[in-house]
Amino acid sequence: MSRMNWLGLALGTVAAITAPAALAQTSDPAGGTVQTLHNGLLSIMHAGASAGQQGRARQIGPVIDRTFDIPQMTRLAVGPSWNNIAPADQSALVTAFRSLTVAQYAKNFDGFSGERFTMAPQVETRGGDKLVRTTLVVPNGSPESLGYRLRQSGGQWKIIDVYYRNSISQLATRRADFARVLASGGAKALIAHLGELAAKPH
Repeated sequence: MSRMNWLGLALGTVAAITAPAALAQTSDPAGGTVQTLHNGLLSIMHAGASAGQQGRARQIGPVIDRTFDIPQMTRLAVGPSWNNIAPADQSALVTAFRSLTVAQYAKNFDGFSGERFTMAPQVETRGGDKLVRTTLVVPNGSPESLGYRLRQSGGQWKIIDVYYRNSISQLATRRADFARVLASGGAKALIAHLGELAAKPH
């Protein structure tokens, strides 16, 4: 399995998870959402090279749709300028953001060598959101700590952010990158930028 590049960018923007938290048991449905993602990732890891990147992408795509709130993540990553973007470009940005998310998981989880996921026994409640802390255990390697922030959407808990090493916000890092592209070329430049990121090799 390739070393995870969760951000697809330089890991320069840090958003620490430090607010006080109320705790709930892992029977919390937010934990179920993360477990669904983990099951999907293990499935494409087992599929490995024989499935090819496109095969893994087709397999993980529906799992991403079930577990991530891609439209909300796109809006949050774009920030306040979202409301100034034409509806057609908004739709194209959501589509491009989904394609990038699927492509990165398909690239990074490309083989299995005994990895497993563990989940903290409690789900933390932070305002209207929930935080699920997990670890990817890598045999003969360093464990990777990951936190998932979830928010209700359509009666389901869906992921809206991923924290690498439980502190580096993927969403915050994307927002900084997106703001730079939007400032220089507008929405259409950002759509093209997302396509370029999705097409990048490992």
